[in-house]
Amino acid sequence: MLLKQNIPIKYVVEKIKYELILVSVFAVSIALVHQYFPHMRISIPIAVPAILATIISLLLAFRSNQAYDRWWEARGIWGSIVNDSRSLTRQLTTFLDNNGFSEEVESFKKRFVRRQIAWCYSLSDSLRNQNAYGRSTEFLLDEEIEYTKRFSNMPNSLLKLHGMDIRLAYTNGWINEYQQVELDRTLTRLCDSMGKCERIKNTVFPVTYSLYIHFSLYLFIALMPFGLIEYFGMFEVPLIVAIAAAFMLVEKMAIHLQDPFENKPTDTPTTAISQTIERDLKQMLNDNHSEDKHAPVHSGNAQANVFYIL
Repeated sequence: MLLKQNIPIKYVVEKIKYELILVSVFAVSIALVHQYFPHMRISIPIAVPAILATIISLLLAFRSNQAYDRWWEARGIWGSIVNDSRSLTRQLTTFLDNNGFSEEVESFKKRFVRRQIAWCYSLSDSLRNQNAYGRSTEFLLDEEIEYTKRFSNMPNSLLKLHGMDIRLAYTNGWINEYQQVELDRTLTRLCDSMGKCERIKNTVFPVTYSLYIHFSLYLFIALMPFGLIEYFGMFEVPLIVAIAAAFMLVEKMAIHLQDPFENKPTDTPTTAISQTIERDLKQMLNDNHSEDKHAPVHSGNAQANVFYIL
């Protein structure tokens, strides 16, 4: 993901270098034919490619807007994940009553918050088709890792563990029924955000729309030399390359933005957002930068470890 404002020119050129080479060869060929083979000259009114350029501009503008809307929606969803993760930690740390079982409750809170950090990393990795057990395993107990392997969707399994721990806290009398409802509502919002990300990930941009834009763009580039050769001669080559580059870059930008979870430089910065969540949640838990696995909860109540055997 690109987190800096200054993008290297090399990065931009790399996106369309092969297309520009083909356009340059084509434009030079037309210019040479026009100059050395007068009987083969072909010229068309400049209005023809101009009309095509107008149509393509409208199509690219629509596609760019739709692609940016998808990217911005993804960023907004992850903004909600940040808020709900902080809210969940705040609710958990303020709702739990430490009277009478301080050590046990503190251990419970740390396990729960660290699991929420793992959920953010696992969701980020799974959306990018990466190993969901990468960074997230640093924050999970061995029993939790084994439990999640029963599911094909690791982030969803972690939310289930959250729900089971909330039920455990209510059963042990650490929270009341109203607090349980509020915690469950926060979990529901996190589940909704996960579903929205998966919807964006699994909904492809219409292929036919991309095909029509490609066809129109290539037709426009093919007609440009015949419309400009009479006015600019050999100088039409750099002009055609520059115009073609502008249209191609706009199209490439739209293609990259329409898939915000494909592990590309233009992705929604889910890893950086997850790191921000990790920092904030650890500070709320007074855990700072400790990343050692927390020991399992040992409770006199048999229900304390119930989620391990479900």
